[in-house]
Amino acid sequence: MAAEPVGPGPAATGPAGPAELAELAAAGRLAAEYPRVPGLLSGVTGAELARAGRLLARLDPEEIARAHPGVPACTVAITGHGTVAGLVPDLTAELARHGMLLRSHLTPFGTYVSELLDPASGLYAAEPDLALCVLDGGVVFDEVPVPWTPDDVERTARQKAALLRGLAAAFAAAGRGTLVLNTVPLERRYTAQLVDHRARARLGVVWREFNTALLELAAEQPGVVVLDLDPLVGAAGAAEDPRPSVYAKAHLPAEVLTGYAREAGHLARHLAGRTGKCLVLDLDGTLWGGTLGDDGPDGIQVGEGPRGEAFAGFQRVVRQLGSQGVLLAAVSKNDADLVRSTLRDHPGMVLREDDFVRVVANWRPKPDNLAELAADLGLGVGGLVFVDDSPYERGLVAHRLPEVAVVAVDGEPAWHAARLLRDGWFDVVELTREDTARPARYRAELDRRDFSAGFDSLDDYLRELGVRVDIAPAGAADAARVSQLTLRTNQFNLTTRRLSPGEVAALAGDPDTPVLTVRAADRFGDNGLVGAVFLRRRGGVLHIDNFLLSCRVFARGIEQACMAAVLLHARDSGAREVLADYRPTPRNAGAREFYPRQGFRPADDAGGADGALLFRHDLRRVVPPPGHVRLTAGFAAPEGIQQ
Repeated sequence: MAAEPVGPGPAATGPAGPAELAELAAAGRLAAEYPRVPGLLSGVTGAELARAGRLLARLDPEEIARAHPGVPACTVAITGHGTVAGLVPDLTAELARHGMLLRSHLTPFGTYVSELLDPASGLYAAEPDLALCVLDGGVVFDEVPVPWTPDDVERTARQKAALLRGLAAAFAAAGRGTLVLNTVPLERRYTAQLVDHRARARLGVVWREFNTALLELAAEQPGVVVLDLDPLVGAAGAAEDPRPSVYAKAHLPAEVLTGYAREAGHLARHLAGRTGKCLVLDLDGTLWGGTLGDDGPDGIQVGEGPRGEAFAGFQRVVRQLGSQGVLLAAVSKNDADLVRSTLRDHPGMVLREDDFVRVVANWRPKPDNLAELAADLGLGVGGLVFVDDSPYERGLVAHRLPEVAVVAVDGEPAWHAARLLRDGWFDVVELTREDTARPARYRAELDRRDFSAGFDSLDDYLRELGVRVDIAPAGAADAARVSQLTLRTNQFNLTTRRLSPGEVAALAGDPDTPVLTVRAADRFGDNGLVGAVFLRRRGGVLHIDNFLLSCRVFARGIEQACMAAVLLHARDSGAREVLADYRPTPRNAGAREFYPRQGFRPADDAGGADGALLFRHDLRRVVPPPGHVRLTAGFAAPEGIQQ
């Protein structure tokens, strides 16, 4: 990944966005105005989004990158069994609507095996963040004999599953980034060739076993994601026109490729550190029908009757998201006491007050409430996903806080869940223990803020808080969480290098590139794994490749304690000096002075590409850790840093 995300801009309403995008393209100004594209595509779907993708795919991504270095770029290599070039416009549009830029690399037709097996191939030379290997039914049926039986398909499918397992292992060994495979739809043109219903049933079993083997690859290889195409096929419907498959070898229907591009776009957004963290919900017309202030608790629609059941169904979906670490909050123009009593006592309510980390009910502008909520939670506003049924409120938030993802719902509650889930705002590669514990930890963070209000000075507060920090080498079980921190942490992330779990595990397993985990706790509870330090040993030099810390634990002395521990470890291990990298982004400017404050000085060759800086510490004087932090530091038993 390159650079940091920019805000999506004010949302366009109606057809104005696509029309203006077309006008910019016709005038040759689309590349110059690229940061406006997410706003122009807000809410755009279907044929309009496809047309936008075709326009955007004509642009030179390098020209856009030069003109707008703040736009994050994602390099995607695309390979597969059939013709996959049609994926590029759809994927271009999906990344653009998320404020990102696609750099695509298409491999030659039919070369997916050699491209993934050969570490010198063009696919690996492109150094992709994502490598998409698009599979279709021909990957098996092109190699079964004619005539064939389900047993023939089973033999070939097992061979292909073994081949794909080998390709995944080869990618893990030779590449960086994430390999994306997919399950393979069983098309009717194959099943209908069997006139025996028992044989068709047998083929169905064989095919499901093949897809199960593909899905299990995600558990076997941490750098592999397998997209399940069954839901996409169900949403798109069956392909009626066989000509693209027969003549162009484009075996997956265009509608399925569009859905595939959307899912790949969600994955790219996650890998760029743009996963949503907090779902913020309006109440009247969103969580329940009616207006609480006018209709009263007994008059709102939730739980009973067709519309009430639809609202309750939406609440169940929201609660399911909350159970997986998504923070839930409510922001409503309403009376606070009435809202709280309704959430506590209404018999039809699925969501209760304690499901939310914060319920904000007042008459202030919603953008102000959202900004304050983000600050209270220690989040950037870009981590918020806002759902509201009012076009006015959505437009105001989109205009005032363009970084906030805005989800439009309307007067039909049956569609609420589909509209929220459509863009996978909270999708991650892997859920960790820290994810599921996140809501409780953020509630504890709000308790800490209330606790701090009772002190006259920050020092007094920190002494009473009882901060405990544990630094230890990363183990195999930590790889997923550390990877997630590299993907999601932006403010205190000194180089913003994004890493997959496999890449973290590889670094941690090499004695020359140790990875340290940072865990924190205090009187309010365990914060969990909140940071990581990436080190590299070269002769008598210890190099800090990156240091990152969750925004949840800023300003408690944790970062200073960690750095003191690393520097003391370096000195005790015989290092002559410590070098540290800092690469500026729009989101980490506040951390620029961190290394100088810890006794580092700019190196002679400090200036680098993209404004990157290099700092040097001679280890003569190490700034001690803050006195209020109880620090436990353990390092892998190094043999010492050879001088």
